[in-house]
Amino acid sequence: MGGKHVEPYTEEWLRQPALYVSRVVEALGAEAADWWEGPCDPRTVTVLLSGGDALVWDEESGWRRGRYVSGDRDACTVLADARYLGGGLLLRPERVPSAIADARAGVGNSTAWRPCYRSYRHYRDGFDGALSGYPAYVDA
Repeated sequence: MGGKHVEPYTEEWLRQPALYVSRVVEALGAEAADWWEGPCDPRTVTVLLSGGDALVWDEESGWRRGRYVSGDRDACTVLADARYLGGGLLLRPERVPSAIADARAGVGNSTAWRPCYRSYRHYRDGFDGALSGYPAYVDA
């Protein structure tokens, strides 16, 4: 079930990933040390994990985990030894901790190859509707 249409590049559109990622951070608990929204095109979010690792989500390839090298709100996050968690763009928040464990072990759906589920340029492909509807879906 999709949510409402939000015009690209509005403040609401730019903030859409934060609602989803806040659920992931909640599922990670104490393992999540900090998080921020990164630069746009594609929209990204970084979650610093305890122990020097980080998760990066982007709207084209989903989640990847690796050793945090650099990055902040204004600069793309750089990871060393990154592995993509798999499971699509909106991996269920409660699934992320076990997907991280799989990526660390090099098993499961994790891969070093970058998947490309969509292009950030495709504004009317249904993804933004799914992203905006995600918080209501989780609460249902």
